[in-house]
Amino acid sequence: MQVKNPKFEISAVSKKQYPKGDRPEIVLVGKSNVGKSSFINTMLGRKNLARTSNTPGKTRQINFYNVDDIFYFVDLPGYGYSKMSKEEKVTSGKFIEDYLQNGTNISLIILLLDIRHNPTADDMLMYDYILKSNLPFIVIGNKADKIAITKVDGEIERIKKTLGISYTTCLPFSSERKIYGDKVWEVIEEKIK
Repeated sequence: MQVKNPKFEISAVSKKQYPKGDRPEIVLVGKSNVGKSSFINTMLGRKNLARTSNTPGKTRQINFYNVDDIFYFVDLPGYGYSKMSKEEKVTSGKFIEDYLQNGTNISLIILLLDIRHNPTADDMLMYDYILKSNLPFIVIGNKADKIAITKVDGEIERIKKTLGISYTTCLPFSSERKIYGDKVWEVIEEKIK
C-alpha cells in the first residue's frame, strides 16, 4: 500500500472522543515497550509520526492515526508496565476494555508480542480476551531484527504453540529490517476493503 498523507488525529479516553464516521480501524494492542509506535511509523513510512520512547508506559490514551482518510491505526495503551501505579493500570485497562467493547469500526486487532520471549501472563490474558471478543485479529512477533533471520520462523512457531494458535495468522515484524511489512499490509488491505 502506498501511504501518502498519514496524520495523527486525536488522543481519546472515551467513546465520545473517538473520530466520527465509519472508517475501518486497525487496532494495536501489546505490552508496554513492545514497539507499537515503531510499528506504526515503519508501516506508514514515517520516522516520528507516532512518538516512541525508551521508557515504557508512555501511551496513556487511545491514539488515532488517520491513514490517507482510508482507515485508522488505533494505538491502545500498553499493558503490563510494572512501574505504573495501580490506579494508572486500572485506568489504562478501562480505556482498552471500553474501546474493544464499544468501538464500532474495528476491522482488525493486531496483538504485538516480543518475538524473543515467551508470551507473558498479561499477553495470554489479552489473547484470551481477543478470542472471546470474536473480532478478527492477527498476532505479530515484533523485534525480529533482534534475532538471527534463520531463527525467525522457529520463534513464530514457538509463539503459536504457546498461545495454542491453529488458525490465526502469526507473522514476524521488524522496524529495522523492513522485509516483513508486505505480508502485514496484505492482511490489513484485505480487512479495509
